[in-house]
Amino acid sequence: MAVFRPFQAIRPTPGLASKVAALPYDVMNSQEAREMVQGNPYSFLHVDKAEIDLDPSIDIYDEQVYEKAAFNLRKMQEDGIYIQDEKPCFYIYQQIMDGRAQAGIVGCASIDDYLNDHVKKHELTRADKEADRIHHVDTCDANTGPIFLTYRAREEISGMMKAWMREHDPVYDFVAEDGITHTVWVIDCEESIEKLQENFAAVPDFYIADGHHRAASAVRVGERRRAAHPEYTGKEEFNFFLAVLFPDEELKILDYNRVVHDLNGNSKEIFMEKLSSIFEISQYTDGMCKPQEKHSIGMYLDGAWYLLRVKEGCYDSNDPVECLDVSILQKNVLTPILGIEDPRTSERISFVGGIRGLGELERLVDGGWAVAFAMYPTGLDDLMNIADTNNIMPPKSTWFEPKLRSGIFVHKLSE
Repeated sequence: MAVFRPFQAIRPTPGLASKVAALPYDVMNSQEAREMVQGNPYSFLHVDKAEIDLDPSIDIYDEQVYEKAAFNLRKMQEDGIYIQDEKPCFYIYQQIMDGRAQAGIVGCASIDDYLNDHVKKHELTRADKEADRIHHVDTCDANTGPIFLTYRAREEISGMMKAWMREHDPVYDFVAEDGITHTVWVIDCEESIEKLQENFAAVPDFYIADGHHRAASAVRVGERRRAAHPEYTGKEEFNFFLAVLFPDEELKILDYNRVVHDLNGNSKEIFMEKLSSIFEISQYTDGMCKPQEKHSIGMYLDGAWYLLRVKEGCYDSNDPVECLDVSILQKNVLTPILGIEDPRTSERISFVGGIRGLGELERLVDGGWAVAFAMYPTGLDDLMNIADTNNIMPPKSTWFEPKLRSGIFVHKLSE
């Protein structure tokens, strides 16, 4: 059974939470981050992307960047921007986007559960991205961004959360610049904390929804600290990493779409002919083609939308990975027809999160890209099934919204 425990959060003073909270470090580049923090010295991007406070000529992986991040975090504490709770607590973090709410418990998961696969993964990680976050976490001596975890919902936990939210006032409640509402409650009652821990102990596994690189990096730092302190007991903070646990029933995965630069030497007619062996193709004349069910794909080509329905026999329905629409597209179209062998490294393909809408696909193709594919969202049950069977999803299979804000909770690794 997986472990989830309370911690003494370092968090913003209530009046500054809206100014501190920032989008995750990996959803913008350095220049975009510089523009985002203009006029806001409190933004957590000064920690998560500390290169914005240094000369632009300095490499983002230079040692100065990590030292500046640690310095900025210490200074935010010294200046009273951050406070630390006096005792370990759990926290409820609710987000509301377009009228849909999702609420999870903020606490710390065990690096041992990650290592023994009670925290299940569905993506591969890149060594260079891991190395960056390892250096950042180690130098800051803190987990600075929460891992987005999910679990199969349990009424006991959901009931406790709803009761606490109903009966207590939040410590933070603000609407971010993108219109998403963020609300936080502190669970500081020891009896409630113990009951939550008991209920989480009955959950067999947690699943990483988003944040594979941050999770892997936090675990590697914990392993380093164990090696440096062979007398460790397992209770030290470096044995745990910051996470938000959401029940699966409250989450929504958006589509993650593809745009390809060229047709790999195929004419439009030949390309369509090749597609016809895989799909039932019909031109879509009722606006933009957003797929409404599995095994259907919208395609925008040469100013027109088409609906592609996968023919039987083009995928293995018994294989949890092969039957994903993103796998079907990759195996039958992107690789053999368009010549994109590795979508992780190819510069001929781009991925567009569903939050940007199908209009973005039209804009890109009308602006010079060759073809766009609008995907039906991968299901959360697909994600869990793949993780349960120790399989790996193709890259860019899931897009979760809303994104967790960084800076609302910081977990220190030293006592």
